[in-house]
Amino acid sequence: MSLKPWKPLLLTALTVGAGATAATAQTVAAAQKAIELGRYNEARAALRGNASPEANFELGRIYQMRDLNDSAAYYFGRAAGPTPFGMVADGRALLAKGKDAEATAKFDAAAKATKNKDAKVLTMIAQAYGESDVKDITKAISYVDAAQAVNKKDDPALMVARGDIYLHTDNGGGEAMTSYDRATAANPNYTEAFYKKGVLSVRSRNGASALENLNKAIAIDPNYAPAYRELAEMYYSAGQYPKALETFQQFQAKAEKSSNTDAEYASFLYLTKKYPEALAEVNKVLAVEPSNLTMNRLKGYLLYETGDYAGAATAMDQYMKIAPADKIIPEDYSYQSKILIKAGRSDEALSVLQKAIPLTTDPAKKADLQNDLATTYTAKKDYKSAIGIYRAKTNPDLADQFRLGSAYSSNKQYTQADSVYNIITTAKPTYAPAYQARAQANFNLDPDSKKGLAKPYYEKYIEVTSADPTRYKSGLIEANNYLGYYNLQKGDKAAATPYYQKVLELDPTNKDATGAMQIIKGGGARTTPTKKATTPAKK
Repeated sequence: MSLKPWKPLLLTALTVGAGATAATAQTVAAAQKAIELGRYNEARAALRGNASPEANFELGRIYQMRDLNDSAAYYFGRAAGPTPFGMVADGRALLAKGKDAEATAKFDAAAKATKNKDAKVLTMIAQAYGESDVKDITKAISYVDAAQAVNKKDDPALMVARGDIYLHTDNGGGEAMTSYDRATAANPNYTEAFYKKGVLSVRSRNGASALENLNKAIAIDPNYAPAYRELAEMYYSAGQYPKALETFQQFQAKAEKSSNTDAEYASFLYLTKKYPEALAEVNKVLAVEPSNLTMNRLKGYLLYETGDYAGAATAMDQYMKIAPADKIIPEDYSYQSKILIKAGRSDEALSVLQKAIPLTTDPAKKADLQNDLATTYTAKKDYKSAIGIYRAKTNPDLADQFRLGSAYSSNKQYTQADSVYNIITTAKPTYAPAYQARAQANFNLDPDSKKGLAKPYYEKYIEVTSADPTRYKSGLIEANNYLGYYNLQKGDKAAATPYYQKVLELDPTNKDATGAMQIIKGGGARTTPTKKATTPAKK
């Protein structure tokens, strides 16, 4: 799954109002840096007791970063006033409430009050849009252009805001990267811009660029914690789990000590499949924040992964009760259905998935839920319905074909299963499990092995797996036992002998091969060796 339980930071330092005292300016600058580094508790502590508009403005940003929009609007509102700075604060309060048109009016008023000649005010407005969720960036870019006209040259903070704004669009990655490049060109030591270039490179799967830019950010500021976290995510995406976990632990050492950091660590442990360790961290966070939505979600996931299905069912039921409808994700339904199946509540699992699939718009996630639905039908031995799900999928991949073949075999439709497995072996001639599954389907079409329908597929299975007998041991035992029996029941002991010898080489105690060799040598009673299981091979 593609679950990322934490939200990426939006890091942009804002300017301070012109009326701020030197002490307030220093306090606000410290808070801004703490916000940039995700040290929200530290930032709040720095601002505590400071009732200035600038301090309230930064408190608004802190709550906005944490998706607490009501609190964000409250503090932005406390910073609002008749000055251009106060108008920008008022606009941000309105943005936090989702009142985009009213916010634009306030921003226009702030810009007009400065006759569009104050680059700092224009940059603050651009940053407001960069740190919001507004999708239509037309107005936001107009403020960037106005600020640029005043500056006459690239300002790093403005260029970072420009990049953040473009990231709100579906195809804005190129312009965003150009903006961050302009920021680093204007200031080669602008840590935030290098960090954001690294973040964008991770998203676009450009590992070399990501590594270069994130390491540059760390070189400039070795305590720049977000860069370590992004590196960890990059290693995770590349499947380098030990390196990912090691780097994330570096992030944890640099980051603020808080339940939020513990929650991120728990999330990363889950992603790297350290389930018992992740569960311990989740419980630590929930002891402090029992209503933490992400941790309640992960608790259900992790109890399932650690085999506590009863506990998982209780945790998932609780999570589904407290989670707002717009916060439930496809993975929640997937885990809930798996947990319900383990709890013996298959009908409820079916109901969950049947409701979830039409609500899921992402094609990949919809396909995953369809697979879960088919698996649920299979668990109920309703193979016909499972087949219907797989056949209805658009653009099925080879994994889907394999599942369809297995469903046909489970429903004793062996001819159809054989046809599906043929599609797989044609498309991927070295995929061993498909040959084994096809051999099994053909054995069930020829259970006395008189026709030898399974023979060519077991021979091919041996051909493609013999280089790695340890990995394919059980399948090789199955294939050689079948081929030995096929030749033995034809009376060709010489042809049967090497197959049974191979079985005994792999498993010296194998009863089928031992009995067959006694027959071949004339010293044992005539028996019928076990030829094959009828269950299709697992992918």
